[in-house]
Amino acid sequence: MLLIGPFKQIITCAGWPLRGPIRDTAIQPIEDAGVLINEGVIQEVGTFDQLNKMASTVEDLKTPQVLIPGFIDAHTHICWAGSRANDYALRISGKSYLEIAKAGGGIWQTVEQTRDATELALQVALRERIYRMLSRGVTTIEVKSGYGLDQEHELRILRIINQVNQQSSVDLVPTCLAAHIKPPTWPGDYRSYLTAIAEELLPRIKAENLSDRVDIFIEESAFSKEEGADFLKKARNLGFKITVHADQFSSGGSALGRIWHAVSVDHLEAINAEDIRLLAESNTVATVLPNASLGLGIPFAPARRLLDAGAILAIASDWNPGSAPMGDLVTGAALLSAYEKLSTAEVLAGLTFRAAQALSLTDRGMLQQGKLADMQSYAVTDYREILYHQGQLTPHRVWKKGELIYEA
Repeated sequence: MLLIGPFKQIITCAGWPLRGPIRDTAIQPIEDAGVLINEGVIQEVGTFDQLNKMASTVEDLKTPQVLIPGFIDAHTHICWAGSRANDYALRISGKSYLEIAKAGGGIWQTVEQTRDATELALQVALRERIYRMLSRGVTTIEVKSGYGLDQEHELRILRIINQVNQQSSVDLVPTCLAAHIKPPTWPGDYRSYLTAIAEELLPRIKAENLSDRVDIFIEESAFSKEEGADFLKKARNLGFKITVHADQFSSGGSALGRIWHAVSVDHLEAINAEDIRLLAESNTVATVLPNASLGLGIPFAPARRLLDAGAILAIASDWNPGSAPMGDLVTGAALLSAYEKLSTAEVLAGLTFRAAQALSLTDRGMLQQGKLADMQSYAVTDYREILYHQGQLTPHRVWKKGELIYEA
């Protein structure tokens, strides 16, 4: 068995609650510690000297480091081509997201650029973004389609995500977001577009085993709650897990997701008090996307109120070329914590095991026996330094299933 250590501190996140607030008193660092690993799975976490007696191989650290679980980014759109710098320039000069979309910018602009890109170009761009996320401690990444918006291009994007996943040192979780917007070139109405996705595209995705997750954008610029309900019913009947872009600019989408037992509802900047209460009573994860608020110049999702109500709160980057081009998960989470007054424990939970819950993953997100040895270390002696530097402190090392895959 492999022993990695000694670490100055290990923060395991083990035993922390899945929902609701977490005080920092829950953080009990294990000092001068190590992790014992067998075939990529954690066997034990404890003091280094004790575990050293059980190890057959030791990866001996030469510098003081703090170890935490690898981050899980549960909402990204990182398979795209082109740029939306023009959209950003319009937004900071006063135009709204919806105004830009109605004028021909927004998502459709990225769709056209992505359709025009070669498969190789999309693979290269995706790998580059994955590596950047890996260098920031992210070991599992959800990746949506949604920049194809017809059957063949949506299938192409999902195939690319799966191909890159087979070659990647991190895990990718593909999600079908063909219901991103209705393409302006579609000859029918919104319902007919969603019907075509449900009855023609989703069976092909299922047959090729390209994804078991379906997402839909419920918003004025995308699809209504009534249209979304019919679509989600069909997707559920086909065996897909559900997630919903909800309550970004107007409320109602999170209620739809909750009714259809979505794994997560994501965004929530415009969620109302009643939907917060009902969401907190459900098992649907509330995934907040602070980088979208930063990119659009809108308020953050009410993370504090969601936690205090008892919700399962995950934090994701929403990395995309339009509303969240920064792509730095920790910077967004750190700024969210400052404005919403989230504890260090709540942020770490939202980036690890609660984010795993948003992806229906039970084998990662904590450093404890039986979990995957997905881990990252920082060259500091106090775990509080990680958020203190607001994304500017990056990992010294990252391990995936116990294998060292990144070193600064």
